[in-house]
Amino acid sequence: MPKVVSNTTPLLSLLKINQLDLLKHLYGCIYIPEAVYKEIEAGKNKKFYQDLSKIEWIKIVKIRDQKALKYFLDLDSGEAEAIVLATELMADLIIIDEKLGRFHAKHAELKITGTIGVLLKAKSEGLIDRIKPLLNELIEMDIWISDKLKNEILEIAREI
Repeated sequence: MPKVVSNTTPLLSLLKINQLDLLKHLYGCIYIPEAVYKEIEAGKNKKFYQDLSKIEWIKIVKIRDQKALKYFLDLDSGEAEAIVLATELMADLIIIDEKLGRFHAKHAELKITGTIGVLLKAKSEGLIDRIKPLLNELIEMDIWISDKLKNEILEIAREI
């Protein structure tokens, strides 16, 4: 199984649309740094909240090199720790949505995907039938997806 690290936003997005298990089916195990866990825990009052520490296929890991975080002052702690953890684990993939985080991950020579990439992979592997209803649900849950991006995704998914 590949080593996969996730940042907070993809986890939240998948929790919001009740599709977190796609990560288990696609990757077997997901690693998250402590800062990502804490960011999820900050939303305990949300109706979609789940305690990730109780999910056996999600591994919460303390990063070893705290000093490395100083290179990511323009990122929130979850993004910074996710990039450092992915580097420390020599991860095969990091799941990160934010543009600036993706920029840093790319420069750390990490392979990147995001929530949309996870959904496209899930469709290509037959785990979901259609992406469009999930995109609509994400938009309803205040996840910003431009009309242009939505149409591009639907074209890739062959749903247009």
